Amino acid sequence: MNKHDIDKPSQTNWKAVDKLEDADLYDEDLPELSETFWQNAVFIPGPKKQLTLRIDADVVEYFRAQGPDYQRRMNAVLRHYMEVQRRRS
Repeated sequence: MNKHDIDKPSQTNWKAVDKLEDADLYDEDLPELSETFWQNAVFIPGPKKQLTLRIDADVVEYFRAQGPDYQRRMNAVLRHYMEVQRRRS
């Protein structure tokens, strides 16, 4: 979604959604979420903050060489570092 999508009217039929009962939304084929699922769940915070950041060219090229979503992976590495540092203090 980009900022221009906000100006477009929703194509969702909200009247039909409002008529749905909980049972209509339940799928028997979905497995129950075990405690293991929640132990391995990853918290994803809210929106990203755009900024300008100077990073060594070889570091950027390393991440870009890993394929699409290199910025997401860079963020994951920074997040991991932050979490380790928080646990140490």
